[in-house]
Amino acid sequence: MTEVRLFQTCLAEEFYPQVGDAAASVLSGLKLGVRRVRRAFCCGQVAFNEGLRDEARDLARRFLSAVEPGGPLVVPSGSCASMIKIYYPDLLADEPTLLAKANALRPWVFEFSQFLVNVLKVKYVGARFERTVAYHPSCHLLRELHVADEPRTLLSAVNAIKIVELPDARECCGFGGLFSVKFAEISSAMLDAKLARIRQSGAGVVVANDCGCLMQIGGGLHRAGAQIETRHLAEVLAAR
Repeated sequence: MTEVRLFQTCLAEEFYPQVGDAAASVLSGLKLGVRRVRRAFCCGQVAFNEGLRDEARDLARRFLSAVEPGGPLVVPSGSCASMIKIYYPDLLADEPTLLAKANALRPWVFEFSQFLVNVLKVKYVGARFERTVAYHPSCHLLRELHVADEPRTLLSAVNAIKIVELPDARECCGFGGLFSVKFAEISSAMLDAKLARIRQSGAGVVVANDCGCLMQIGGGLHRAGAQIETRHLAEVLAAR
């Protein structure tokens, strides 16, 4: 294996470009060529979750026109990786040509930590991060892709890091895309519970693998005036 494709996702493109840069840096440091997917901006997950199937299909069509099976496609997001791997067959059930391409691509799609640990068999990437960190597992990563230990494995190998347990870590942060807008009161209550657990952990940094979680948690911490930062796993692994 000499080259991988990197799909940064729309949230990273728009709000967290440093995440794509960090993921590319880590992969390049492992002697891989990194080709960023430029012609596809969004996998269509938000539209799909809202029942806007025509719009989601249009985005899926654009995405599938930009990538081909036959080489690893790395996605620094559990939710977007699960959309491509798990929900495209539902979305594209009435589009035989697109469905065939999606099914051919599925074995080549990997969430970032999943790819490092399970495909490359890598645990240590030379990172150094002198902070106290709590890890928040995102819902799609954990429940759809069943990626639980891989991020912790990578974090535990980072030099100078101190990892603390996040109480009730598997509880959702309340983001859920437009769920946080349509059901703001429920989302805020879920976020308040998550923030209380973060403070209880004593962490100075919260690490997650999804930009949606980072946006939700980071926004809550900022509004509360908490001196606690958020980082994507890729950013921690790229730190030196």
